[in-house]
Amino acid sequence: MEKSKVYFSDMRALPGTNLQEKLEKLIRAAGIGNIDFDGKFTAIKIHFGEPGNLAFLRPNWAKTVVDTVKSLGAKPFLTDCNTLYVGRRKNALEHLEAAYENGYSPFSTGCHIIIADGLKGTDETVVPLDGEYVKEAKIGTAIMDADIFISLNHFKGHEATGFGGAIKNIGIGCGSRAGKMEQHYSGKPVIDKELCRGCRICTKNCAHDAISFDENRKASIDHNKCVGCGRCIGACAFDAIAPSDDSAEDHLNRKMAEYALAVVKGRPHFHISLVIDVSPYCDCHAENDVAIVPDVGMFASFDPVALDQACADACNRQEAMVGSMLDDKIKACGHGHDHFHTVSPNTNWKVQLEHAEKIGLGQREYELIEVK
Repeated sequence: MEKSKVYFSDMRALPGTNLQEKLEKLIRAAGIGNIDFDGKFTAIKIHFGEPGNLAFLRPNWAKTVVDTVKSLGAKPFLTDCNTLYVGRRKNALEHLEAAYENGYSPFSTGCHIIIADGLKGTDETVVPLDGEYVKEAKIGTAIMDADIFISLNHFKGHEATGFGGAIKNIGIGCGSRAGKMEQHYSGKPVIDKELCRGCRICTKNCAHDAISFDENRKASIDHNKCVGCGRCIGACAFDAIAPSDDSAEDHLNRKMAEYALAVVKGRPHFHISLVIDVSPYCDCHAENDVAIVPDVGMFASFDPVALDQACADACNRQEAMVGSMLDDKIKACGHGHDHFHTVSPNTNWKVQLEHAEKIGLGQREYELIEVK
C-alpha cells in the first residue's frame, strides 16, 4: 500500500512573506483544491478555546482556511459542539460568547459560526456504524448536514488521550452531548445534591422517568432507567449534574477513532494541524501551562491518522522546553522518549492510531513532504 502523504511547512517567515501565506501555500500543495467545493456547505471544525486559555489557535489561522476554500467556491462555516463538562461552552449561547471573547467572529474569520449540536447539545444526527465499540454515533447535526468536512486542529498534549490532534478534534469534538457521554464514560450521570436546587427542570428533559426527588427536594437518578443521553446535564442551570468518570483511557481512544470515522466516511474531508503552543493539556482547560516543546510547524493531509502520527513523531524529535512540565518530569523521572506519555503517564496515545488504522480511518505509514 502506498504511504499517505503528509505535507509540512515550518514556522519561519522571512521578510516578504507571512505565516498565513505559508499556510495557504501548504494546504494548496497538499491538494485541497482537488475537492469540488463549488456551492458546497463546508464545515470547518475547530476548538474555540475555553476562556482563560491562551494556547488555542488564533482566529487568523481560521480566516486563511476560510478564504482559501471560499476562493474555491465553498460556503464555509466554523463549528464545534457543546462540552460535556461544566464551563463556558456548555450551551450554544455561552459557547458563542466564548468564541467571540477569544476573537472568533464573522468579521475576524470571514464566515459564520454554528454550534453544531444546538442550544443544549441535543441536536444530533445518529450515524449507523458497525464498530467494535460504537454502533450508532451521535454527531452534531450541522456537521453531518455539511457536504465537506475540514478539521483545523491545534496539536497539543491531553491528560486522557496523550495528545489531542485530528482524531480527537473530530471524534470527541463532533459528538453531541450524548455522543461525548458514550465516548468518555461507560456510566451514567450523577447528581451533586449540595448543588441541586430542586427546580425539576431535569425531569422535564428526561424521556425515561429516571429522575426522582427526595423529601428535601434533591434529585437522584435511577441508573436502571437512565440511558446516558446527557440531556439533564445540559438542562441543569446550576451544574448539579455531571457524568461519572469511569471509562478507561484506552476505551476512550478507540471510541474516539470510531466516532471520527462516522464523521468523515462517505464525503470529502481534509485535515490541517498546527503544532504550535504545544500545551501539556487540552484547550478545554480555562488555563494553559508553558509549551512542552518548541513550535514545530504546520501539517496537512487527506489522512487524519497519518497526520496525527506525523505530528506526534515531530514533537517527540524535539527537546523539552526548559522550565516546562515535560522538562520537570524528565528531570524527576528520566527521559522515556515519548513526551506525551512522560507528561501524562496513564495515557497511551498509540492506541487511538492503532485502532483508527484497524477500522480503516487511515494509515500510520506516511511520506512527509516539505513545502518551502
